[in-house]
Amino acid sequence: MYRKGTNVMKVLNGAKIKKQKRGFLWEIAHNRVLYLLTLPALLYVLLFKYAPMAGIVIAFQKYIPLKGIFGSPFVGIQNFIFFFRGSSWASITFNTFYLNMLFIVSGTIAAVFIAIIMTQLRKGVYVRVAQSVMILPNFISWVVIAMFAVAFIGSNGIINQMLSSMGKNQIAFYNNAGVWPALFVIVKIWQGAGFGAIIYMATITGIDTEIFEAASIDGASKLSCIFRITLPLLKDTVILLTLMGIGWIFYGQFNMIFPFVGDNASLFKTTDIIDTYVFRALRTSQSNIGMTAAVGLYQSLAGFIIVIVTNTIVKKVNPDSAIF
Repeated sequence: MYRKGTNVMKVLNGAKIKKQKRGFLWEIAHNRVLYLLTLPALLYVLLFKYAPMAGIVIAFQKYIPLKGIFGSPFVGIQNFIFFFRGSSWASITFNTFYLNMLFIVSGTIAAVFIAIIMTQLRKGVYVRVAQSVMILPNFISWVVIAMFAVAFIGSNGIINQMLSSMGKNQIAFYNNAGVWPALFVIVKIWQGAGFGAIIYMATITGIDTEIFEAASIDGASKLSCIFRITLPLLKDTVILLTLMGIGWIFYGQFNMIFPFVGDNASLFKTTDIIDTYVFRALRTSQSNIGMTAAVGLYQSLAGFIIVIVTNTIVKKVNPDSAIF
């Protein structure tokens, strides 16, 4: 007797068994074009991300460049003990974490704000010009930005000249460590917020316009639409990009901070981060490559732990926004 659906089930079961027999080599051969497209990226990651990880062994050696990795004596965790016995490890760790948190939070708020403003304006010449002007600072070197900053915050800069004209005391920016976190936040927003807003603008543009039209018909204002529609729908994108930013939270903005600060010891209290500390240690006459490698390994492990903890919290609160 013919049973409805019996032949269909046989076909599906046969296809399932056939699919299970297909192995890794069949997958590579069948999708060889797609895998060839990913080959350059895979080679880049293997050569420049995974292969250098073999250098981690230097962190446990008294590394001598002439002898290399295989000839340098093994010292165990002495490099780590030397670093953590000092008084600077806590301050540079805090500065690295604190400054990066400021950059992530302020940069996200500024980028979302710019994206909402740009999408609310009507498309025209002004919007196109404004977008180009906001993106342009992202392509300017931090060295150039630091040189221009002297014209504003130097001893004879515009800000101090304005303060003098108003009869107020000048601010010695390059001798006052307390003002630099705020200065770095302002400069970072100016340099990167416009470029960072591109992703949020794309997300907002992808929202179904019928949602906004229905809200307008119900009497919702533009401000209500922003807070009740746009921002909730941006939540997943904000969380994802924030998690990606947290992945680099223990990698300080060396290319940004060093051109401004350099070797100015009076500013180290609030600006000295792990990257500048390692760079300065390598430049000293008694440089210890093994110790700096140990600091770099500590930096990587701390960032890894922060990412795991943050992703676990996000996964419990909002599983769809987690990275893994």
